[in-house]
Amino acid sequence: MHVTLALLYVSLVVMPGCLPTNGESIRNTINSIVNIAQITLVHIKKLKTKLPVAPQIEFNTPSIEGLTSITHDLRLLDNGLQSPFTDLLSQIQADVSSLEGRVHSLAQTMDCPIRARPEGETSDNLFPDSHLYLTLMKVQRYLEKLLLNKDKLKVC
Repeated sequence: MHVTLALLYVSLVVMPGCLPTNGESIRNTINSIVNIAQITLVHIKKLKTKLPVAPQIEFNTPSIEGLTSITHDLRLLDNGLQSPFTDLLSQIQADVSSLEGRVHSLAQTMDCPIRARPEGETSDNLFPDSHLYLTLMKVQRYLEKLLLNKDKLKVC
């Protein structure tokens, strides 16, 4: 009987230290988001080596303000990856979708306001190769910018 009580006491005293705190959980989620972004950039660079030389396309990437804007921007990028090139972009689309899910979850954990999911674009693109490159470049530049501003993952 004394052994059982001793084990119960030890487990109750030691157990709270084994559970991650909210701060540790947020830190782990942010590290996971950064890792997924880095892996996605590798996937993009690998895909770009298999494609013909990309045309020069100019565009602006949205600013990274916090979890609310990051979630919205990743949803827009995810919608853009839903294209006729699903075979080529399937891994990158899966990466961005996973990334968006993690950022969305982190935003919910931190009680950040979340905008409604943007509607998917349906476009009859007359220049599919240009659309493919533009989509890849948008995702690549946004993720590079996200990695440079990863401190924004800590604010709404």
